[in-house]
Amino acid sequence: MQDMIAQIKTLSKQKKAIILAHTYQSAEIQQAADFVGDSLALSLEASRVEDAELIVFCGVTFMAETAAILNPQRKVIMPDKAAGCPMADMISAAQLRQFKAQHPGATVVCYVNSTAAVKAESDICCTSSNAVDVVASLNPDTEIIFVPDKHLGRFVEKQTGRKMIMWEGCCPIHDMLSADMCKEMQSRFPGIPLMVHPETKPEVQELADYILSTGQMIELAKKNAAKKFLVGTEMGIMHALQNAVPDKQFIHLNACLLCPDMKVNNLAKLLKALQDEETQVVVPPEIANKARPALQRMLDLS
Repeated sequence: MQDMIAQIKTLSKQKKAIILAHTYQSAEIQQAADFVGDSLALSLEASRVEDAELIVFCGVTFMAETAAILNPQRKVIMPDKAAGCPMADMISAAQLRQFKAQHPGATVVCYVNSTAAVKAESDICCTSSNAVDVVASLNPDTEIIFVPDKHLGRFVEKQTGRKMIMWEGCCPIHDMLSADMCKEMQSRFPGIPLMVHPETKPEVQELADYILSTGQMIELAKKNAAKKFLVGTEMGIMHALQNAVPDKQFIHLNACLLCPDMKVNNLAKLLKALQDEETQVVVPPEIANKARPALQRMLDLS
């Protein structure tokens, strides 16, 4: 594995590439990456790319699309373009247009876990890290449509006091985590703080000590005095947590929290993508130009 990582890093340097990886990627992919982060951190990093001529995005398609939208002058590739997102597929641009027609004048807040075409029909994007700040920044008299994640939307409603019109989408992986699973682990490990992702169900969030994005989980682990944590999100974060805070213990809640799409990528595919550059992600200009303002409005708040 280390030999292949060394090959990837050498080739990446030769091609003036930057390798971005989400915290849900496998440990080997995270080790090969130049930058590992959550959706907000990756969006910010993609918007700041200066010297790189090639962006290699190790995540799922909507993330690579975001990088392509924010870097129209650069080539964006993925190790495997088959890495999709079931939540992003739960709403289409046509469905969003119909939904907007039912609520004329409403502002559309779009979670970045969505296709470029859906972002193009939206007013402002958000991530799980900044969704509360994004909604809080909007005119208090404005009606808000929130797509596509109902669980994140309801978390934001609770934090801001803003009632929103919700699309009934969710992350199928986070949605599998139940309150009973949490209670079982809490009974096995009493007194250990539980942190969960805001894509989880409301009844799960009610049991948690902290409701955080993956990036926020890592920051909490660094700063909090606790030496052990229960972790309720996709298991890829376990490597990122242990790498960031090696002297603390992290206990994953349940093996059901494994995203097969996030695990499609591997080192062999990453190396081949760098060699061939055939897995390019291209967003049509007419969609990219419409989606870019919604992303930029989000980034301007960060």
